[in-house]
Amino acid sequence: MKFQWDIFLAALGLAMIIEGLPYFIAPHAIKRTIGRIGEMPGRVLRIIGLLSIVGGLAFVAISRFFLG
Repeated sequence: MKFQWDIFLAALGLAMIIEGLPYFIAPHAIKRTIGRIGEMPGRVLRIIGLLSIVGGLAFVAISRFFLG
């Protein structure tokens, strides 16, 4: 199976758009949120990161196996 650069670049571009939206729409809220994140324990941040990874993998799996 050949690596599909067009799909990879489209996914990367979409991720950048989604990541950039909050900074464009509500920069002051982002500053407050980042301040709160700095106060969170590392364990909580790791759990949030893990849940985000698992959710992302679930979306990829759904798109590849059930919709593709």
